[in-house]
Amino acid sequence: MTRSVTYAQFVAKTTDDRYIAALTSFLCQAADDELVMGHRESEWLGMAPEIEEDVAFGSISQDEVGHAVYYYNLVSGLTGEPVELLAYERPHDVRRNAVLVERGNGDWAYTVVRHFFYDEFDHLRLTALTHSSYEPLRQGAAKMLREEYYHRLHAQTWFTRLAQAGGEAKERIERAIATQWPDLPELFMFGEAEQDLLANGIISLSGREVREAWFENVSRVMRGAGLIVPPAPWLGEQNGGSEARAVHTDALKELLGTLSEVYDLDKTAVW
Repeated sequence: MTRSVTYAQFVAKTTDDRYIAALTSFLCQAADDELVMGHRESEWLGMAPEIEEDVAFGSISQDEVGHAVYYYNLVSGLTGEPVELLAYERPHDVRRNAVLVERGNGDWAYTVVRHFFYDEFDHLRLTALTHSSYEPLRQGAAKMLREEYYHRLHAQTWFTRLAQAGGEAKERIERAIATQWPDLPELFMFGEAEQDLLANGIISLSGREVREAWFENVSRVMRGAGLIVPPAPWLGEQNGGSEARAVHTDALKELLGTLSEVYDLDKTAVW
């Protein structure tokens, strides 16, 4: 059930430092995930195995970056920081995207597996946000969720297609799953502010609830594609503390350098 807030309650909350910290931290997580994932997907333009996939990944990439812009605009409205600064000028070591999305694309199978894993997660995160007490986030999530339907359909179709093809295609899918499996727990870490997010109704599901639903959905698709489902990639309770999403690889630093090349030529231009 949606926990709406009146305008007076919203004004009161947005003057509360703890509320602002929890909300902006979460928005930066979502924005950084979408921006980095969108950039990785854009790297397949002209490189995909079929021309239709050049178009498909180009469209999906535009959607993801558009979602990132929406989240960054919300952060900007709360903190006063320019969207351009949030997207381009924050150093890699303060970003809050999951490591899974920053790693290089690898081969087509690796990209398809990550596409499938991430979009199943993003679908659940957006679903939880459609009940948010923070109206701008609730409204934006509802629109993004409609676009996410097609992202998931695309990912599941390719994932199943390669897995059921057998031979080298299936072997590459299995190898990509094994490689990415250890990176997955971090997706569901909402950080030390998670309890504030839940208490204020900013998000309606905990990281643990999202990951359990994710594992159920992914396992069903994997079994349907003839794949063996490994044990859940998390042990015990998740670590939602200050270290969540705080450690990155050199791949992110390189990605941000490429992403900001044009922006660095003229930082006064409108993004």
